[in-house]
Amino acid sequence: MSLHESCPYQDGRVVIDAAFKADAPARYARLRELGPIHPAEFHLGLRGWVVVGYDLAREALTHPALRKDATPAAEALAAAGYVLHQPKVGLGAQMLEADPPEHTRLRRLASAAFTPRRTADLAPRIEQIAHDLIDALPPSGEVDLVEAFNAPLPATVIAELLGIPREHHLDFRRWSGLALRVASPEHRPALAGLHGLLADLIAVKRRHPQDDLLSALVAVRDEEDGRLSEEELVGTAMMLVVAGHESTVNLLGNALLALLRHPDQLELLRERPGLMPGAVEEFLRHDTSVERSTSRYASQDLELGGVPIPRGSMIVVALGSAGHDAPQATGDDPAGLDVTRPGARHLAFGHGIHYCLGAPLARLETDIALRTLLSRVPELALAAPVDSLGWIGSGIIRGVLSLPVRYRVG
Repeated sequence: MSLHESCPYQDGRVVIDAAFKADAPARYARLRELGPIHPAEFHLGLRGWVVVGYDLAREALTHPALRKDATPAAEALAAAGYVLHQPKVGLGAQMLEADPPEHTRLRRLASAAFTPRRTADLAPRIEQIAHDLIDALPPSGEVDLVEAFNAPLPATVIAELLGIPREHHLDFRRWSGLALRVASPEHRPALAGLHGLLADLIAVKRRHPQDDLLSALVAVRDEEDGRLSEEELVGTAMMLVVAGHESTVNLLGNALLALLRHPDQLELLRERPGLMPGAVEEFLRHDTSVERSTSRYASQDLELGGVPIPRGSMIVVALGSAGHDAPQATGDDPAGLDVTRPGARHLAFGHGIHYCLGAPLARLETDIALRTLLSRVPELALAAPVDSLGWIGSGIIRGVLSLPVRYRVG
């Protein structure tokens, strides 16, 4: 690989820090010019490799020697403050961090509770929440859409889906919003708070089951063959909370920012709301909220994209970058936004056995939220320069911290 003055390397590695994340699309584009895989440094000094090309990303996400078991990387992880094989308060005991056969068992059990019908039945309630949030706004003025619309909508949906009492909604929303921001000093306290809330509620649902997802998970825990352990039950609930909240909050933010920067595309969606399902796929491709995958570890020496990868190496897939490298049916400009693009291809929900279980819910919420907002708010414009917006500085999520707009409700 030939490197030159404009190469985005520091001391031979790509450093994925807050500055990188704020400028991620441009930096990933430069990396793709140099090759599909690069040495990288992540949070807490963890080192590994980042895959930025679409074809190699698909290969990495299904490679049998790239596993979730971090044992081969134990020494490097310990040096960064991670200790393996200890009881975890957080996201440890769930299918996202498991390999087969444990993953197969956990996904089957979670799928038994989180059914497509349960998701589809949420549509009227999602629409009502969207209308209620818009009704709560003054008729016109300026507002932060993240705070007023993007964050409370999916937080309310997942809280009601799980059966979390209303008096816990504010804590739930705050903790779930911090759960993936690994550089925040509030990250670990938020995980602990969320873990404690869900563990307590699970105990209540066991005594008094209701028609909600937590009760359904408890039934799976207590009745099904190969049932969930108590730690797996809480971990699965944690995973559904984080996946069902933070990713959708930021998908909405990224989609709305893209539309505000491309007013012709915004007006096209107003005029032709039937385009929305395809537009959601384009938003997922254009600037997905799950910027990169969780880590995988090489269980043996291997080669990836022509690069030797030693056993124990950490591999991360840049899902957002892959969407800009994916072959598309139409369109010459992968950096551009085209809400009419048919069948936009991306890896926003992953690929292979870890494909996101909550993808149907994310699509449904985004479709309904954007349809409702664009139909109810005929005037919508950014109220701050794009380059003044702050971005989430760490973790796998990409999104703006606030989205100030001027608006008028119709």
